[in-house]
Amino acid sequence: MSDPVRIRATVAEGVTQVRLMAAHPMETGRRRLPEGALVAAHYITDLTVLHDARVVLQARFGPSVSRDPYLVFSFAGGAPGETVSVSWRDNRGDTRSDTVTIR
Repeated sequence: MSDPVRIRATVAEGVTQVRLMAAHPMETGRRRLPEGALVAAHYITDLTVLHDARVVLQARFGPSVSRDPYLVFSFAGGAPGETVSVSWRDNRGDTRSDTVTIR
């Protein structure tokens, strides 16, 4: 099982703000261990956020994004009790999906 995605979604005046942190090593494939061996590339490539069934954010990442990416964004709509889902895929084919209820 992959590391968690921490999500918080709150709504005020018809606008939902989402804060998320995807725990992931985001290795570039260029870092070397002390003995000289390269650390294999391992980073998120695609991230999608849904409000119920509607896509509110799609992002493509690469190796230049830092460890444990943190995103904050807003979208129009949303109400307390509705859901926001985050899913990602990395360059190794691993996936993760998490859902939170809007507060």
